[in-house]
Amino acid sequence: MIRVAVNGACGRMGSRIVAQVRQDKELELVAALEREGHPLIGKDIGASAGEGPCGIKITPSFNGKADVLIDFSEPASSVAKASFCASQGIALVIGTTGHNPEQLSSIREATRHIPCLMTPNMSLGVNLLFQMAAQVAKALGEDYDIEILEVHHRFKKDAPSGTAIKIAQEICKATNRKMEEVAIYGRHGLTNQRPSKQIAIHALRVGDTVGDHRVIFGNLGETLELVHSAHSRDTFALGAVKAAKFIVGKPPGLYDIKDVVRL
Repeated sequence: MIRVAVNGACGRMGSRIVAQVRQDKELELVAALEREGHPLIGKDIGASAGEGPCGIKITPSFNGKADVLIDFSEPASSVAKASFCASQGIALVIGTTGHNPEQLSSIREATRHIPCLMTPNMSLGVNLLFQMAAQVAKALGEDYDIEILEVHHRFKKDAPSGTAIKIAQEICKATNRKMEEVAIYGRHGLTNQRPSKQIAIHALRVGDTVGDHRVIFGNLGETLELVHSAHSRDTFALGAVKAAKFIVGKPPGLYDIKDVVRL
């Protein structure tokens, strides 16, 4: 039995991960973590997640034993949990996005001591989209403009999404572009003619949209689109559970969801 702690357990993703962990016969939920001052601190996480009481209280810290911690919280919290896991020998799965370079450096430091799987998106379909977008961009060449559009719910705090940024990064790798030189984020005002190597990323926040990503390639004669739509957060929760099972027992280092699904 793999012992699992969940950080950000009361969030939209965290609650679904809690539900999936509880339903998996190979996993045991041992901790549900939330920030200090959260209104549900001290409550039963099972009841909070709509799964019925389970005897696990929501707490701001964890002093017990776990094999892996799944983190869907906020950048500062995930960095703190990475440091804690490194000190305790707990494997780590991070689905949190929006980290700055310093925070990413801190997480990489933690992976010197523990295995950590970090990805902006746990979906198999999205990870296929990463590869397909890179392959299409390389095949079409610079004659085709590239625009990335992402749509999420009104409550999402970071923009653009980590998934949209990852799509652009994979395209840059495949086409020998430097992200910092070609990426722009939306447009406003007199923008002049579009440079051939530019990659534009646009973020929309609409209602309760789980997550839509669209990569548009176009020249003066045609348009090609790659589209992924997430219909339920369980898509990502199930991916996080698979990642947790995969990462336990692995050597220290930084892993990706591609290591799990063998794309």
